[in-house]
Amino acid sequence: MPILSKAAILEADDLETKDVEVSEWGGTVRVAVMSGRERDEFYARQGEGKMPYSLFSASVLVATVVGEDGKPLFCAEDIEPLRQKSQAAMDRVLAVSLKMNGLGPTAIEEAKKNSDGDQNSGSGSASPSPSESP
Repeated sequence: MPILSKAAILEADDLETKDVEVSEWGGTVRVAVMSGRERDEFYARQGEGKMPYSLFSASVLVATVVGEDGKPLFCAEDIEPLRQKSQAAMDRVLAVSLKMNGLGPTAIEEAKKNSDGDQNSGSGSASPSPSESP
């Protein structure tokens, strides 16, 4: 592989997206990998300790759901209205968001499987996975 230049790195389109069909909402939702800044903002909203599952789910959707233009579809003020939506629909989007962004209890193991050798991987979220919801 070639050694990349600064320009090549900064111009690279590395924020993958994936479309998720959500029949309950009548269409498709686009989920994106968070940038470093977006991930910082996501973690800043988490606070300390455990949080209600619906709050965690909505917070992840705010951080990862984008429109056709690739810009965030939601903002922090949308967390409460999202908590009122179908948790089954939210879980479908959440599962894709967690996997794409390396969040959740299995993120460390997945990163280890995908890494070369014995490199240390970053930590995942301590928030509940969809199967651990109350």
